[in-house]
Amino acid sequence: MSRFGAMKQQRVEKARATEAAPAAEPDPGDGTPSPRAVARQGKKAVSAYFSPEVSRGLNVLAAENGTTLQALLGEAIDLLMRQHGKHPFGER
Repeated sequence: MSRFGAMKQQRVEKARATEAAPAAEPDPGDGTPSPRAVARQGKKAVSAYFSPEVSRGLNVLAAENGTTLQALLGEAIDLLMRQHGKHPFGER
């Protein structure tokens, strides 16, 4: 078999292996959103920038309470909403 014939055979084998084992769809990298995790569907990100000390403190507090940063922030937002006479969302 020629050198190019061997290369072609390798491409064919690789294509067959790829077809046999479906992989997760990668981020297309063209600005289109990638598929979201089920827990994130229908939700929007809310973010803010704080000092590294605030970030570290919140992460430590979450770890000490055996919870996640997202749950901790959800609780804080609910408390803030109640303080201002609004209905809490209860998303944790």
